[in-house]
Amino acid sequence: MKFFLTGFLVAIFIPFTGKTQLLSITPDFPKDNDNITIILDASKGNQGLYNYGDPNNIYVHVGVTTNLSNNGGQQWLYVNGTTGGTYGGTTPALKATSLGNNRYQYTINNIRSFFGVPAVETIKSIAIIFRDANVNIPLVKKAVNIDGSDMYIPVYDLTVATKFTIPFFQPTFNRIPEPLFKQVGDNISLTAIANKPSTMKLFLNGAEIQSAAGVTTISASPSLTTLGTQTIRVDAIDGAVTRSETFPVFVTGILPLPAGVRAGINYEAGNTAATLVLFAPGKSRVSVIGEFPGNNWVEQSNYIMSNTPDGNYWWLRITGLTPGTEYAYQYLVDGQLKIADPYTEKVLDPYNNNDGNISATTYPGLRSYPAGQTGIVSLLQTNAPAYNWQVNNFQRPDKRNLVTYELLVRDFVAAHDWKTVRDSLNYLKNLGINAIELMPFNEFEGNDSWGYNPDYYFAPDKYYGPKNTLKEFIDSCHKKGIAVIMDIALNHSFGLSPMVQLYWDAVNNRPAINNPWFNPVAKHAFNVGYDMNHESLSTRYFVSRVVEHWLSEYKIDGFRFDLSKGFTQTQTCDANGNNCNVGTWGNVDPTRIAIWKKYYDTLQLKSPGCYAVLEHFADDAEEIELSNYGMMFWGNSNYNYNEASMGYNTGNSNFERAIHTARGWAQPYLMSYMESHDEERLMYKNVNFGNSSGTYNTRDLDVALKRMEMNASFFLTIPGPKMIWQFGELGYDYSITSCHPGNTIPQPYPSDQCRLVGKPIRWDYLQSVPRRRLYDIYSSLNKLRFHPWYKDVFTANAISIDRDLSGVFKSMRLRSATDSSCLVAIGNFDVVAQSGSVTFPVAGTWYDYLNGSTITATGSAQNFNLLPGEFHIYLNRNLINAVVTGVGNITGSGNQLTASVNPNPVSSSSSLEINVPVTGKVLVELVFLSGQKGITVFTGTMTRGKHSIPLGDKINNLPAGIHLLKIQSSNKEISIKLVIQ
Repeated sequence: MKFFLTGFLVAIFIPFTGKTQLLSITPDFPKDNDNITIILDASKGNQGLYNYGDPNNIYVHVGVTTNLSNNGGQQWLYVNGTTGGTYGGTTPALKATSLGNNRYQYTINNIRSFFGVPAVETIKSIAIIFRDANVNIPLVKKAVNIDGSDMYIPVYDLTVATKFTIPFFQPTFNRIPEPLFKQVGDNISLTAIANKPSTMKLFLNGAEIQSAAGVTTISASPSLTTLGTQTIRVDAIDGAVTRSETFPVFVTGILPLPAGVRAGINYEAGNTAATLVLFAPGKSRVSVIGEFPGNNWVEQSNYIMSNTPDGNYWWLRITGLTPGTEYAYQYLVDGQLKIADPYTEKVLDPYNNNDGNISATTYPGLRSYPAGQTGIVSLLQTNAPAYNWQVNNFQRPDKRNLVTYELLVRDFVAAHDWKTVRDSLNYLKNLGINAIELMPFNEFEGNDSWGYNPDYYFAPDKYYGPKNTLKEFIDSCHKKGIAVIMDIALNHSFGLSPMVQLYWDAVNNRPAINNPWFNPVAKHAFNVGYDMNHESLSTRYFVSRVVEHWLSEYKIDGFRFDLSKGFTQTQTCDANGNNCNVGTWGNVDPTRIAIWKKYYDTLQLKSPGCYAVLEHFADDAEEIELSNYGMMFWGNSNYNYNEASMGYNTGNSNFERAIHTARGWAQPYLMSYMESHDEERLMYKNVNFGNSSGTYNTRDLDVALKRMEMNASFFLTIPGPKMIWQFGELGYDYSITSCHPGNTIPQPYPSDQCRLVGKPIRWDYLQSVPRRRLYDIYSSLNKLRFHPWYKDVFTANAISIDRDLSGVFKSMRLRSATDSSCLVAIGNFDVVAQSGSVTFPVAGTWYDYLNGSTITATGSAQNFNLLPGEFHIYLNRNLINAVVTGVGNITGSGNQLTASVNPNPVSSSSSLEINVPVTGKVLVELVFLSGQKGITVFTGTMTRGKHSIPLGDKINNLPAGIHLLKIQSSNKEISIKLVIQ
């Protein structure tokens, strides 16, 4: 490693306000029988009383330390002396006097008498805090040192004593200077005083720089010529007695950033050097510690980072690196705080053995955490293994017709890794989706998480596998025409974030007021973690770097922004972040609109055409303005579809809000959904809370699944982008709040107790005929969305949507102005039969898309009688060959004759699944639509229950077309349409 000192600039910065310090005292060297006046400057220290609203409500809490104090001499004794005062109380004898301008004065007359300390006990110091009066002790505000410690004032005897008055010192138990910021070439002003005439000497690194005899004060202004820690000392000599005070000052270099580098890790050609850059304005010193040559995790002069002239950035060029080697490192800030690099692409995490709990199968070759260290460490690796992209010109699907599949890797595949998710892509492709939205996968706290507790935004979480496996997954999606959308939480971070830790208010346990990225308290409701300030230029720069990283390095296609409504500095909570006005938060916010337009511009600059999906839920007028600008929005219709699927109609079963035009939007950028990671699963509520009438019961599994088919038919046929939550296409019926193992539901329901815990992964649902049929219905409807004849309909290109979605008999009529394709959907969401009138857009033959039958439309109003749960999708152009599986006549419970064919159109593996309500004779015949009798498929006795009849040898020689299977049992008869291609 090389470190150059040429070109250093001279600068002096001592961060204090005016010419005061936290505590000023008179006299300078108080003795135990002296009176002492103490003045607090509340703008210094922890600022606990800074700009306090009632200056007449300030008191002190005071004691002494003596030769009998425990806790290393810091134990308070004789607290509040003879006043009888209590902490938080209003004892007059403890009242401070306001001097104005955030300054308060308190006087103690005769220290020993005030505290009642026996003469045989030696008083070492006065211990003091200034505080307000409050009967609620936890809410008492107090002024103390910067680090939150109590303030101490030494008490002297008659022997010689000395101390520095310049620079200012903090009144900690062992006095230390206020923060000093010094560079090579600076001078440092020094003044020390003594309590009696003596020989006084000043030293720099052990070398005498000034001396005087018979004086009580001495000054000097030496030049600091060396990097690293410098030691300054004053001696006061009175005969054989010498008293000293010593303090360290850390000296750094100041240099502009090298050309072409920016915050984070900057690799050089040749793979043996890198420049590290940390944005940390106002810090006094930063060093790199870690595994670099000659460092060994110890602060050393050749690893001190240079500071830029504006004081904002710290940087260091490191050489002698071995290509391909992973080096662990941290930043040591102000000699105390150790943090990982906020821009690192990989971290090692010692907390709760998080890394140790990642198997070698998930992350092969994961290196161990460095022994003897603490805290999260970042990794640097030159010449890291590259991924060879196969798709470099991916054409993103039209955002007007995105069918997005939202998934959480943890709960989607048991291996929770990118490789296994990649293996499921055929399943998703056959489902008909063209986008995958991945719940947050950048490094978050712990392993078992939804991912909305982020700390490191450039690093993919190792719990899901290596970064190149993630890239291979994205590449594989693109090969199949599937876009990848990254869910990301940039509204907030959590406590392990290095940017939270860099500027932290330990007294109030929250981000400090000078944090460049975070608000001390949340500005809005529903905030989690620590609230980001998106009007800060520092935050905006960081966000731009984050999105650039994932768009360019990983070729993702866009982002779903969690809690986007929180990207505001408009205050809708009180000063403590409580008592938030949720309604006001959702009102049109011009500053939030401006923030999002800037971010959208950034996204399009980094990757033109990428998606921006906002979880906004704000006023329609705000969402309209932002959608007109190009952004997409989550549209929650969970409650509406769930009430309808359960068979209720109490006013919340209207699907209108899933249609962008119903909201007054000009652009079809509403990504509506029936389920998301945040909502209760529809099937869980169907089978536990559904409605019923007679033998028709929506709590019956088969009936509930059938109603989910009907839901899908009124969801996926609505124009504009859609989102499906994982396994919704299989009727996933575990509650979002269920606890596992055991699948218990915390009571009273609903409860969030187990909301975030892992849920069972039920790929075996594919073996269930009615669940597989639901998947195939989803697939069929998605194929319809992408068929060339209906493309304009579903991209909402000059679309007209006539609908009646408020009642139990729902209907919808779609037509695009650009072609002749039309669609009509009708369905009975009641639990009893219902009739409704529908006028088809054009007269003539219409085709039932999901079962292959036809009807004749008159062009005038026609009445339809529908059984409970019965639905139809009619097309004016025949797309029967697009159907994957026909709809079986599952309309009742286990006490009804039901049947289905799977798969349909049929193949040699197709089978007929029959549920027989009563043991008896069963006859199954295949009949041509012309009425000609075909063949007997089965005749014989069946016991009550479900049976499967293979159809392969029965259909091998049948002509292509639509045929009927008639099933008779116990004087009951049903028919199923059979499609042969």
